[in-house]
Amino acid sequence: MDLDDALPRPDDLLAQLARQDLDPLSVAELEMRITTLEGEIARARVKIERAVNHRASADQLFRR
Repeated sequence: MDLDDALPRPDDLLAQLARQDLDPLSVAELEMRITTLEGEIARARVKIERAVNHRASADQLFRR
């Protein structure tokens, strides 16, 4: 069994997050959740930017 098989898939985690009942959360908890999610969005955007730049560098190097 591969170690990755034991971990939840990212799309499963996102689905769980989207289904979570927000009613029991306080305003402070909701604000903290938003702050955390905004941080994760920023992290994902940086990863995308790096991947695009890496690909452009590779394409330029190999004159694609």
